[in-house]
Amino acid sequence: MAKAIYNGVVIAESEQTERVEGNTYFPPNSIKQEYFYKSNRNTTCLWKGVASYYNIVVDGKEASNAAWYYPQPKLAAKNITGHVAFYPVVKIES
Repeated sequence: MAKAIYNGVVIAESEQTERVEGNTYFPPNSIKQEYFYKSNRNTTCLWKGVASYYNIVVDGKEASNAAWYYPQPKLAAKNITGHVAFYPVVKIES
């Protein structure tokens, strides 16, 4: 079981993650929504498409744009549609 931990709290966990370019992507139903707030940030990956971001807040500690996902990725990345990955401020345990 993979877990994403921020500020000592498990914010996502799943046995069915996807690994892409060294990042662990958690299925959308595995994240604990109460810690995630949509950001206005978007970036573009040439082969995956447009990424959207979340800010994460746990016990008053915020990590801006610390999680990203591809709501409508390009065909080559369809396996991570809606899956959430994290910057290193979030600890991933497997």
